[in-house]
Amino acid sequence: MKKVALVTGGSRGIGLGIARKLAEAGFDLAINGVRPEEQVAEALDSLRALGAKVAYCAGDIGSPEGRERIWSSFDAAYAQLNVLVNNAGVAPKTRLDILETTAESVEYVIDTNLLGGFFMSQTAAKRLIAAKERNAEFEGMIINITSISSTVVSVNRGEYCMAKAGLSMVSQLFAARLGQYDLPVYEVRPGVIKTDMTAGVTEKYDKLIQDGLCVQPRWGYPEDIGKAVAALAKREFPFSTGQVVMVDGGLTIPRL
Repeated sequence: MKKVALVTGGSRGIGLGIARKLAEAGFDLAINGVRPEEQVAEALDSLRALGAKVAYCAGDIGSPEGRERIWSSFDAAYAQLNVLVNNAGVAPKTRLDILETTAESVEYVIDTNLLGGFFMSQTAAKRLIAAKERNAEFEGMIINITSISSTVVSVNRGEYCMAKAGLSMVSQLFAARLGQYDLPVYEVRPGVIKTDMTAGVTEKYDKLIQDGLCVQPRWGYPEDIGKAVAALAKREFPFSTGQVVMVDGGLTIPRL
């Protein structure tokens, strides 16, 4: 029986890049998003063309009701989860200096990028433990997609940095809690990735990359993240729970 991966925010951008590489690696997929299914049909069909069974699990991970919808749709399609990829995230609707950031903006970003990932992990962890207790040979894991913003400061989007830093700790917490069950938890930390989220700052980052922002002088792409996630999901790093995989082209290497 094929393993099943649930990818939040999997119908576009980094999430779709991850889903493609998981499909190529032989996983069936549950794709989460907030748009109506007809609006993501093309993306879902592209994954099915790679040989995967694909279920769409609509719902907002940032709300309890949304998470319930996601898991209900998942259960209607699959009997068992093997891999949760916490990828869904939002940027602040308006970038504001931290001296001007509003409570509404902080709550909006934290609810999705941190609390959503935490509570999706909580539910997934309980399911993975139960599966492991039923079958000692069961293989499962959680992979959190964070950002270099976990440690790299952007004072005009502090809420995003705080949320990603928090999700990095979520990865450590669940890695420690699930270690006794041999259920690894990993963090993949992307750098500057060309997606619709970064479309508005393309010119800015084109210049920064040209001027040496990254050791490897190019943008990252969703497939770069997908390749890292697929390697982890295939258990090619079975004794590395809690580790951070940097996919940032060397951006965070300290240099003089």
